[in-house]
Amino acid sequence: MDIEALLGDFTAECEDLDRLVADLDPTEWQRPTPAPGWSIAHQIAHLAWTDEVALLSATDSATFAALVEAAAPKALTFVDEAAEAKATTPAPELLAEWRTRRTALVEALRNVAAGTKLPWFGPPMSPASMVTARLMETWAHGQDVADALGIERTPTARIRHIAHLGVRTRNYAYLVHGRTAPAEDFRVELAAPDGSVWTWGPEAATQRITGSALDFCQLVTQRRHIDDLALHAVGPDATEWLTLAQAFAGPPGKGRTAGQFA
Repeated sequence: MDIEALLGDFTAECEDLDRLVADLDPTEWQRPTPAPGWSIAHQIAHLAWTDEVALLSATDSATFAALVEAAAPKALTFVDEAAEAKATTPAPELLAEWRTRRTALVEALRNVAAGTKLPWFGPPMSPASMVTARLMETWAHGQDVADALGIERTPTARIRHIAHLGVRTRNYAYLVHGRTAPAEDFRVELAAPDGSVWTWGPEAATQRITGSALDFCQLVTQRRHIDDLALHAVGPDATEWLTLAQAFAGPPGKGRTAGQFA
C-alpha cells in the first residue's frame, strides 16, 4: 500500500483515540484499563514512548541501537517501566507529548528512503511495516482505553492493516513461543466491517481460519480471549495458531481471560 495512505490511516487512528481522551478530567486518566496495572495514562504514555522510539529508529539508528542494548537485560520489564515513568506526567502534558511524537514520526517515516529497513525490537521493518505496526499498537491500546471508559468502538476499514499484520506475523508468533511454524500456508477469510471478505493465503489450503475481521484483530492484539471470539479454525495447525497468534514484537503477552468482557 502507498506509504501516504498508510500514514493517513495511522493519523486517523491516532485522532480517533485522541478524541476519547482529550476531554477527560485529569482524574479520569487514572482509571484502570484491562491491562493489569495500567491506567489510561499508562496507555497513552506507552504510545508516546513507543512513537518516540520509532522516531529514533527512523532518524538515529545509533541511539536506537544503544537503547535496545540497554533494554536487553530487562526484556520482560522495560516496556512497563517506560510506561510507568511517563504515566506520572500531568495529563495535559502527556497528551501534548503524544501528539508531538506521533506527528514527528509521520514526517520522519514519510522521508525514509525507499528500500530502507528500520531496526526494531523484533525483525527490521520497512517504513510501511513500521507504520502498520504503529497503527496496530494505537488501535490495540485504544481498545484498552475504550474498554476502560465503557465505549464500544465502530470498526473501520483501517483494521485491515492489523489483520494483514496478524497474518504476516504467523511464523514470528511460533518463534517467540519456541515452536516451529508449519510449512504450509494457511487460508484466512475474514468478514470486513463493510460486509466484504478479506482473504490471505492459497484458496485450496487445508488449514483455514474464517470469521470476523474485528475478532481476528482482537485476537492477534490479545485484546480478547479466543473463547469470546467468532473465529473458526479448520485443521490442527490452524487451531494451534489461534492460541499463539500475536501481531506485536516481543515476548508473548498474557492476553485477556475468557468472559472478561461478557
